[in-house]
Amino acid sequence: MSPDRSSGPGEGTTAQIAVPAGRAVRVRVPATSANLGPGFDSLGLALSLYDEVVVRVRPEPGATVTVDGVGAGEVATDDTNLVVRAVRRGLEHAGVALQPGLELHAVNAIPHGRGMGSSAAAIVAGLMAARGLLEGVVDLDASTLLTLATEMEGHPDNVAPALFGGLTIAWMTAEGPAYKRLLVHRGVSPVVFVPTSTLSTKLARSLQPASVPHEDAAFNVSRSALLVAALIQSPELLLAATEDRLHQAYRASAMPETDALIGLLRQHGLAAVVSGAGPSLLVLGSDPAQRLTAADLVSRHGESDWRALMLAVDLGGATVVPHSALRAELA
Repeated sequence: MSPDRSSGPGEGTTAQIAVPAGRAVRVRVPATSANLGPGFDSLGLALSLYDEVVVRVRPEPGATVTVDGVGAGEVATDDTNLVVRAVRRGLEHAGVALQPGLELHAVNAIPHGRGMGSSAAAIVAGLMAARGLLEGVVDLDASTLLTLATEMEGHPDNVAPALFGGLTIAWMTAEGPAYKRLLVHRGVSPVVFVPTSTLSTKLARSLQPASVPHEDAAFNVSRSALLVAALIQSPELLLAATEDRLHQAYRASAMPETDALIGLLRQHGLAAVVSGAGPSLLVLGSDPAQRLTAADLVSRHGESDWRALMLAVDLGGATVVPHSALRAELA
């Protein structure tokens, strides 16, 4: 399906087209880490850890959801499931009816409530599934997908890299969200340390003040600009480029061990930051050896168990195998 244009009945029209029962798609969506230190609500990085979802239109009404891996026995398994809601939102926008129901099977690897974009991944998975189900009927283009995902998530910093991969800069305009995708320097080597504890994004955001000193805002502007240069061209600058005064210190009280470990890692010259809203922490190594150094420090000084995820930067973003290809693959 072409990502360059959108066509079809459009939102707000009476649906005249229905997705037929039996049509199925498979979607894969990467984890993401937003903010990356100073790039609050604007910078995001796609990582090589994935949720995979197969969505099938079924003749029975309603939705049934089965989950393997992360979230099994915890996430909603009916129409209130976030992926299901996103599928329906995509079809609704296109003016296409879903008759009568959905069957969804998810195999999840992205941790929930740890600052790795699990809700963004669920939203993107649903919208990409809608795109695949609409193959040959309506095309949901990249701009439409980003707009719908941002509406559901509330901000574009995670959904942009989940959709498009790589390093993304996302911002809001009068017309809606926009993004720029950049290729990351091959020397950049991410590692995410995931604790057993969770933290809600809503709580993390509530700890931030409504305003910050002009000096701190100017500081972060300089570091955000430097961070883009460090990630795409000069990884040796990552330590200085990941300094932050806008959000991490204000959230420290909600994740004291994360904050302590970030301080320790940075003292050893490692570019450590809070991953998204936390409590996971992300180290952006300038070479693979730095990841091993970071893992050793966390294992020796962490008070609780931290799972080290040695990841690569995902370059492709979310992918969908549409019905025609999936049918041929399974034949």
